[in-house]
Amino acid sequence: MNGRPRVAEDVWEGTNLLGVLREHMDLPGSKNACEQGECGSCSVYLDGRLVCACLVLAGQAQGRDIRTVEGLASAGVLHPVQEAFLEAGAVQCGFCTPGLVVATHDLLTRTPQPTTMEIREALAGNICRCTGYAKIIDAVHLAASRMRP
Repeated sequence: MNGRPRVAEDVWEGTNLLGVLREHMDLPGSKNACEQGECGSCSVYLDGRLVCACLVLAGQAQGRDIRTVEGLASAGVLHPVQEAFLEAGAVQCGFCTPGLVVATHDLLTRTPQPTTMEIREALAGNICRCTGYAKIIDAVHLAASRMRP
C-alpha cells in the first residue's frame, strides 16, 4: 500500500477495496460517490493499472500493489499533479479531485504532453459536478509542463 507493506485486520474479502482504504487503512482520499465505477472518484492504481476501488473486492486486492492519491506525494511534498490542481484552481468541493489527480497522473505517465482532446478522453470516466472542467484541463497542462523531462 503506497510502497509499504500493510495488513488490514478483520476484513471480509467481499468488502470493496474502497471500504478497506477508507475504513481500515486510514486513507480517506479516494471518495465513495456512485459505488458503480461510473464517477471515478475512487480511482487508484492496482498493480500499476488505474481502477475504480469500489469495483475491486478486498480479496482481489490481497497481496497486490495499491497506490492511492495519498501515495503520489513523497516525504510530505505534493506530486506536481497535486500542486498543479491546487495552483490552477481545479479543486472546488474536492470530492472528485482525488480520482482526477490519480487519473491525470496515469495519463501523464503514458502521454507526457497530451493534447486537450487526449486529456478530455483520459478523464472522461471522472465526473465533476462543480465545474465545467476548464480549470481541470488547465491543471493537467500545467502539470505536464512541469513534469517535462
